[in-house]
Amino acid sequence: MKSAYDGYTFRLSKNVTRQKVRFTNRYGIELAGDLYLPAGARGRLAAIAVCGPFGAVKEQASGLYADELASRGFAALAFDPSFTGESGGAVRNVASPDINTEDFCAAVDFLSASDFADPARIGILGICGFGGLALNAAAMDTRIKATVTSTMYDMCRVNARGYFDAEDSADARYKLKESLNAQRTADFASGTYKRAGGVAERVPDDAPFFVKDYHDYYKTARGYSERSLNSNGGWNVTSSLPFINMTINNYSNEIRSAVLIIHCEKAHSCDFSRDAYAKMLMDSPYAANKELFIIPGAVHTDLYDRKDVIPFGRIESFFRAM
Repeated sequence: MKSAYDGYTFRLSKNVTRQKVRFTNRYGIELAGDLYLPAGARGRLAAIAVCGPFGAVKEQASGLYADELASRGFAALAFDPSFTGESGGAVRNVASPDINTEDFCAAVDFLSASDFADPARIGILGICGFGGLALNAAAMDTRIKATVTSTMYDMCRVNARGYFDAEDSADARYKLKESLNAQRTADFASGTYKRAGGVAERVPDDAPFFVKDYHDYYKTARGYSERSLNSNGGWNVTSSLPFINMTINNYSNEIRSAVLIIHCEKAHSCDFSRDAYAKMLMDSPYAANKELFIIPGAVHTDLYDRKDVIPFGRIESFFRAM
């Protein structure tokens, strides 16, 4: 199977240009991105850095979002996180809550130093697992003037507690860490990194709906990408370890800039956004510019690529207010 449009899962808008760019994060990892600009754009534009979903690449959902934002007049940068896609990193297919948060800040570095972006009007947009990491970046980086999360996942929570918090006990975490650390030993001895496997090739009829939902995107012509971890071999098994042992968004109630959290009513992941929103408002004097936007009837991957569901009008007006 191949991606539909020269390696991308979507068609480039007629009024948008796309070019390859590279920039380096503060760990010295070179990141690869696609810069989307309105055709014929002049002067400095409001700019948005886009990343996600977790295990996806810029040729998938983040690129689709960036293309649409550029068609609405923004400069938009879709980028591959460290160790994935076309981005650098000696070890491949590994994730880190710290480094992947830094990836957003590095994208802000790039946009801030460019001659096409207004450094006073830079926002970020995180999809799925990079929604949680986008909030983490917004809590740290005061240059970020507005943040959108779409169908957000908290990757630390889901790794430490399991889906639907079903494995939330010290014993369950200990058994998981035992298994992952045994894999570390095996990886070191073999000089390789075992992959977890991406989305399954075939889904049994009795599989949970969210498993079928992911399959419908990553394993079909709709969303398949040759570079995507989820479409192919998945993350390194031991990538889960740092997420189990850390938390993100500890200071999300101190975010002073505007935040729009978007989720789908029928998504298995909706509680991540509801809980993140509640935490962000807790004892916060900065609640007035925070919003939770729930889309009735929609499911998790609807916000990956369904332009009839993704509220781009609301996203545009939100970023215009930066």
